[in-house]
Amino acid sequence: MKNIFYLFVCSIFFVACKKYPSLNEEIESVHINVKMERFDQEFMQVTPENFNALQNKYPYLLSSNIPDSVWFKKKNDTLFQELYSETEKKFSDLSQLQDDLSLLFKHIKYYYPNENPGKVITVLSEVDITNRAIYADSVSIISLDTYLGKEHKFYTGFDAYTLGDFEPNRIIVDLAENFALQKITPSQDRTFLSQMIFWGKITYLKQMLLPETSDALLMNYTEDQIKWAEANEAQMWKFFVESKYLYDNDIKLVARFIQRAPFSKFYLELDQESPGSVGVYIGWQIVRSYMKNNNVTLQELALKDAKTIFDQSKYKPKK
Repeated sequence: MKNIFYLFVCSIFFVACKKYPSLNEEIESVHINVKMERFDQEFMQVTPENFNALQNKYPYLLSSNIPDSVWFKKKNDTLFQELYSETEKKFSDLSQLQDDLSLLFKHIKYYYPNENPGKVITVLSEVDITNRAIYADSVSIISLDTYLGKEHKFYTGFDAYTLGDFEPNRIIVDLAENFALQKITPSQDRTFLSQMIFWGKITYLKQMLLPETSDALLMNYTEDQIKWAEANEAQMWKFFVESKYLYDNDIKLVARFIQRAPFSKFYLELDQESPGSVGVYIGWQIVRSYMKNNNVTLQELALKDAKTIFDQSKYKPKK
């Protein structure tokens, strides 16, 4: 009799699961066709005879206002050719990246149905770190030469704490962040709390679009740095509150606790142990708590002011 009852319960559970698919199943069922175009390869293989055709295909990358000779001078430049050669070695196979992009785009389409992601163009930006990954509704552009790995010789002049930015696993995180920055408008409120929550919203949206990505990667931290932030969350929050920073407009607080830096500036002995941008981490935890305790869409979250989010978050840092 017990076995029959067990089978009955299991059958009900199975039917319920089929009738009410999980969120992951819903997102997986979103149809996305990722089309990758290798402009970097096409440009390096172009000849004077077919350059006009390439220019017509990529008018936003090959401006007709610039003489053809300038483009061919770049193409034949020794350093540019080395950049291309090194990128080809690193990204000879883009199948994993295509799979990662497909999953990211499925999440974007699920949460933002009016978006139409799918087309991706790879380029060489001559290590332009300000434009690593750009999302647009009709096309996304990825500068592959900015993701050759932190040990690559091309990046020897960059600060040590930024070298993780050059790892290939940053591509989809950077693209998700570029998307988030277009969906969440910066607040005119310049208080420290508002700045923390703005970047907390950005990080939360990245989390929702990349649920399988680690907290460390979402924060651009090492594993040791995310563990430090988790272990010291309550102490950091206490410091901000007791220092009366939350509603302070001092722009120096952004430099100390929001902007990328080798460490945060509490002006205490623990500074050298801390990662930079801990204010972003705290803002993210406030937004997480708010979303857990309120029935709000991502679109609604984007419009909520910092004070409302904080007041309704029931935020209580881990001890």
